Amino acid sequence: MPKYRVTQSAVTQLLEDVRRESIAIPELQRPFVWDTIKVRDLMDSLYHGYPVGYLITWQSVGAHLKGGQVAAHQQILIDGQQRITALRAAVAGLEVINKRYQKKRIKIAFNPLTEEFATLTPVIRKNPEWIHDISELFNAPSTFGFVRGYLESNPDIDHAKAETTIGNLEAIKNAQIGIIALDDELDVETVSEIFIRINSKGVPLSSADFAMSKIATYGDRGRNIRKLIDYFCHLAVAPHAYSDIHDNDDEFAASPYLSSISWLKDDSEDLYDPAYSDVIRVAGLVGFSRGKASSIVSELSGRDPETRKVDEARIPVAYDKLEDALLQIVKKYNFENFIMTIKSAGFITAGMIGSKNALNFAYALYLRLRTDGSLSEGERKRIVRRWFVMSMLTGRHSGSFESNWEQDIRRIAQQGAANYLKQVEDSELTDGFWEVALPNALETTSTASPFFQTFLASQVASLARGFLSKSITVAAMHQQSGDIHHIVPKDYLQKNGYPDRGDYNQVANFALTETPINIAISNRPPSAYMASVNEQIASGQLTLGEITDVDDLRRNLEENALPASLGLVSAASYPQFLTERRSLMAAAIRRYYEGL
Repeated sequence: MPKYRVTQSAVTQLLEDVRRESIAIPELQRPFVWDTIKVRDLMDSLYHGYPVGYLITWQSVGAHLKGGQVAAHQQILIDGQQRITALRAAVAGLEVINKRYQKKRIKIAFNPLTEEFATLTPVIRKNPEWIHDISELFNAPSTFGFVRGYLESNPDIDHAKAETTIGNLEAIKNAQIGIIALDDELDVETVSEIFIRINSKGVPLSSADFAMSKIATYGDRGRNIRKLIDYFCHLAVAPHAYSDIHDNDDEFAASPYLSSISWLKDDSEDLYDPAYSDVIRVAGLVGFSRGKASSIVSELSGRDPETRKVDEARIPVAYDKLEDALLQIVKKYNFENFIMTIKSAGFITAGMIGSKNALNFAYALYLRLRTDGSLSEGERKRIVRRWFVMSMLTGRHSGSFESNWEQDIRRIAQQGAANYLKQVEDSELTDGFWEVALPNALETTSTASPFFQTFLASQVASLARGFLSKSITVAAMHQQSGDIHHIVPKDYLQKNGYPDRGDYNQVANFALTETPINIAISNRPPSAYMASVNEQIASGQLTLGEITDVDDLRRNLEENALPASLGLVSAASYPQFLTERRSLMAAAIRRYYEGL
């Protein structure tokens, strides 16, 4: 059976349907992200009769619209907001919200002689041959009067041609735009799947986009909840935007939500800057124990997960749950304490964390455990730290992670977080993992590898020093400057039988090192530069780093998971060195994990 129907609507009828909210656009107060060139190109395409893509709508039970109405018979636009906003700006002459949340006019000019569209500029404004703002034609009381005024300003032009092209311009009002109306009887999951598969100019739409559209349909409250998510994510990256939001979005500023995120205006932390899709996922786990964004849409639509029927009485309850979860997520105390928990595990920079989903689940777990009165604060943080690192090492939150999330959350609720974590550890982090799988996983050239980054985190957590450093720690170099150094130098290996990048750039051949030490080592093999270190210890005269004690050198090698026999490593023994180093790195990670 068809899951949609395709109709055509004239531009003016479409804009009238939007004005009357027969087609409800939940996101009109969001910043308009198209530049004026795209608006110009849209008008040019309509003028020449080119296709401009389809709008996609769906009727959603219980959607609240501005003014308090409920969208019982209204179609909600779920794809095409930017095109509708562009038409409202260029044709209807309405203001748009810019990136600073200010209301601005976009004026598109048209030259009837050249049939050219352009963004209005001061030069064009001085030229009478241009219609400076095409919305003036579309909204003129009399087309005849508008044309007469134009011709009087341009007495020497070809009047017949001008009248024809202005008529063609006016015909844009009747240009047809396709609308794909999804079947009203489709369930939320099917609509979500269709939504995800649709491409808008080559950009795949996500289930989080769908969820954000759905959230915004619940009247003023829904729009402001939607903005709470948007603004939280925006301010986490750009704290300076707070004044723009405060000064220009009166509706949101008057809501109780702005104060809950105002702390971000002074925030400079960038370890975890969640996107709206991340916030949606965390909120789903915290508020509904659901991993899929489409499940949140289902909840907000009043669908009972047991009977699979819509019960409108469930809708306000679902929005209450969502709001409560979001206020927990954006709360300064919660967010900052979670960040400190992750940093206490040694992950101190965003570059060390390749899996945003690992962070998302860990934050959801942290928030849920805060309501578990049987756990102390220290125990909660221990569980979150271990879960996060375990997920980094096992890739638990990759692939079809959403189903795994729901299973994990359900079992944590049933068995208790500590018990279930122990069960996962016994299953995943066996002796075979630590002694075989992890060393094998460290056979990689990727410094972004979660296994290598976890090794670096173990060094940060243990206050390890950089390779051959006396006092400069790995943590300090992460936060300031330090080199990823080839322990057996690249140039030496290339000249001695290892020309391939995959040979010399193994992470087992890397250590974080101070730049002066790296420079001093140059391309010398370990036998040469370690001999210099030993001479330095004997003489006390500094030539490579600052270590002058043999026991301190031994400790430094241990801190960097390097064999005591490093000074004997040559090109011939390089493969054996890599194997031994991987085992030492894996053992260091195991000690670190068990000590979390």
